[in-house]
Amino acid sequence: MKEITELINNIEPIDQGFVEKAWKRLDSLIKPLKSLGRLEEIAAKLVGIYRKDFPEINKKVVLVFAGDHGVTEEGVSAYPKEVTPQMVFNFLRGSAGINVLARHAGADVWVTDVGVDYDFEETPGLIKKKVVKGTRNFTKGPAMTREEAEKCVKVGIDVANMAIEEGYDLIAIGDMGIGNTTPSSAITAVITGKSVEEVTGRGTGVNDETYKRKIEVIKKGIEVNKPDPKNPLDVLAKVGGAEIGACAGVVLACASKKIPVVVDGFITSAGALIAYALNPLTKDYMFFGHKSQEKGHIAILDYIGEKALLDLNLRLGEGTGAALAMFIIEAGLKIYKEMLTFEEAGVSKAIE
Repeated sequence: MKEITELINNIEPIDQGFVEKAWKRLDSLIKPLKSLGRLEEIAAKLVGIYRKDFPEINKKVVLVFAGDHGVTEEGVSAYPKEVTPQMVFNFLRGSAGINVLARHAGADVWVTDVGVDYDFEETPGLIKKKVVKGTRNFTKGPAMTREEAEKCVKVGIDVANMAIEEGYDLIAIGDMGIGNTTPSSAITAVITGKSVEEVTGRGTGVNDETYKRKIEVIKKGIEVNKPDPKNPLDVLAKVGGAEIGACAGVVLACASKKIPVVVDGFITSAGALIAYALNPLTKDYMFFGHKSQEKGHIAILDYIGEKALLDLNLRLGEGTGAALAMFIIEAGLKIYKEMLTFEEAGVSKAIE
């Protein structure tokens, strides 16, 4: 925990001096004032994150973390947990949704096993950082020990640092884990203070009966474990998931190293919520790629005070929405760097 605490304490706000310089240039570009809306906001934020007058995005990666969940014993998902390792193999083959969209975005995909209930052999491309073979059923006790939860966060930190050392300067997070909307809803309810009903959706598309059971399972898990809303790692350990913890670790690492991180949908946002609760300055470094169909995701966005870049009715996960959002983020930076100012272009300014 000492290493995580030191990292949390080392996070600094983005440089407002660079943000102000960016806005000065953006306001002088050949366009009506603020007419490119959120693209301009993105550009100013990137300049503040990178602390450079004209930053570049050279290498992009989507870090996908996989883990299983003991709470699936309660029948909360439409799919069996065997799907988790099956999808990991598809990620490695390059055949899943995230692979297609990451290729389209010009981003690499790294896949990490942090908590899958399956023994992977040495597999090319797989980062093996298993902390648990699936979490435990949180209706019967904590999903993880505090030490296991901290190790999951540390996995995310380590993998993010590996990527940063290899020159990746725009990092996205994705997830894979059958049943993981259940712990994500539990985390969201505890930290935001909203009711379980307000933050629980249908995940992979469960029927009405399963949906009602899912809500009751989450309520029971919270009642049994009594996670402390003021202690994010306690919440993660008691009702969270391995891949959620790893996503929190990536956000913390990126914020500490001053690298922007693109958060995907509900699951990765639950990880981002843990990171935000540990240090609200992490918000400065996060871009939320899209607004999920899961209502718990909206609760997280509202709690953190952020707006998603895209709203495409996505609910796949894997990092798919984050990969798409990379286009928008790069577009904002290109507008800032490549458009001319009124003075450079010889264009008359608006009449005052």
